[in-house]
Amino acid sequence: MADDEKRDDNKPDYEPPRGAATTGTWKGTPYTATAKWVVLRKNEKPSAEIFSVAYVADSADLDRPVTFVFNGGPGASSAFLHMGAVGPRRVEFPSDGSLPRVPPRLVDNDESWLAFTDLVFVDPVGTGFSRVVEKEKPKDGDEKKKGEEDDPKEYFGYKRDLQALSEFIGRWLSSNGRWGSPVFIAGESYGGYRVGKLARALQEEAGVGLNGAILISPALEFGGLSSGDYDVLAWVDLVPTMTAAAVHHGRSRAFERGASLDSFLPEAEAFATGEYTAFLTRGAAMPAEERERILTRLADLIGLPVDFVTRGEGRIPINVFARELLRDERKVVGLYDATITGVDPFPDREPFAGPDPTLSGIGPAYTAAVNRQLRTEIGVETDREYTLLSLEVNQAWKNDEPLHFFVPPEGATDDFRYGMSLNPHMKAFITNGRYDMVTPYYTSDRTRNLMRLDPSMAGRLTVRHFGGGHMFYAWEDSRKAFSAAIAEFFADATAG
Repeated sequence: MADDEKRDDNKPDYEPPRGAATTGTWKGTPYTATAKWVVLRKNEKPSAEIFSVAYVADSADLDRPVTFVFNGGPGASSAFLHMGAVGPRRVEFPSDGSLPRVPPRLVDNDESWLAFTDLVFVDPVGTGFSRVVEKEKPKDGDEKKKGEEDDPKEYFGYKRDLQALSEFIGRWLSSNGRWGSPVFIAGESYGGYRVGKLARALQEEAGVGLNGAILISPALEFGGLSSGDYDVLAWVDLVPTMTAAAVHHGRSRAFERGASLDSFLPEAEAFATGEYTAFLTRGAAMPAEERERILTRLADLIGLPVDFVTRGEGRIPINVFARELLRDERKVVGLYDATITGVDPFPDREPFAGPDPTLSGIGPAYTAAVNRQLRTEIGVETDREYTLLSLEVNQAWKNDEPLHFFVPPEGATDDFRYGMSLNPHMKAFITNGRYDMVTPYYTSDRTRNLMRLDPSMAGRLTVRHFGGGHMFYAWEDSRKAFSAAIAEFFADATAG
């Protein structure tokens, strides 16, 4: 064999793109920001690259916590929490959470969690700069062994996604010498589902003990995410949020002026779980007079005409509510924050053909902000497009558990409860925005009330909601209150 053909055993068989690092100071705290890719392997061959950004305070103190942060989707990068609430720099939003001008300004984030924890923002495979590794085509005559078949969407599934995140977390702790640090996980939306599942998997399978788990606007169970003529839970959970939206826009006929929203919402919750639930479950068996009274009450709470609510049999989908509440003003309210409004560009068309003024509107702001932070501030050099939200990943998401056709994907609440019982020292924090119609706050309240927690476990779980929507931290007051609450949560979870 010629010298130039000899194998270099010290050379890796696969190299991901080169990362970057820089230093900075946040409120007097010096830190190092490191952006890099970690290669995941299958059958000893590279299968995927996970991109992450870590902000680590310049301290050798292993008692300092480290928090792994991710969003949801499925198909969402970590940019929303990274650039909206948790990182040392953030997008500057107006104080009421309305859309910023573009290009958005990046400002120092006074509410960053860097005050009390190191941070690792993780982009699951297929989001951000994370990618599936494209396999080389087999040479003529080569055959793949059984079990080595390529699946370009292998990581787009409930189970494989969790395995990848578990592997990444363990790898990061090892390569950074942080196995002695308190570990926290935080996830938003479907990321809350991930946190619920990882609360068990990380501790039971990966050996990673957790000090705390933070679930932000979580989707723990899937039953409440879909609605139809034969379902109940999704409709029940929406009533308090629709009521809050109607109150905010001055359309709730049941709200008395001078009252507070906090004192009024329990009425909407009691109605939703009482008379309204009876209406949904009894259907045509309920006497006409009682049906009329309940439908009138519902219409008054959520601010829509009684005849409209009656025609819908008391079931108003969120996209319909978003368009109908302020139709007379030619405005639509946001699905992710019902206080935000936009103009209906096609008021004469059915169904609604315009954009959602929240998620669709903030996309360019977050995309510009995260690209500036990564490419300009940290110095990442790559031709890859940063994928803020991947519709391809979302549509390809699959149930990769061996379940019967009629068995739906498992929710995460049981694993969450299991994880809390597995570790009597782990604490948890669940939070929502009151104006979020996608993952309503009452879903978290109802789920908590059904978890059958004993007093010791209940004392380790905090449930608290804030003004705003799905990304409630866009509201200045909510972001400040949220950061203060999480700082207190960390202090409690690491005490002793």
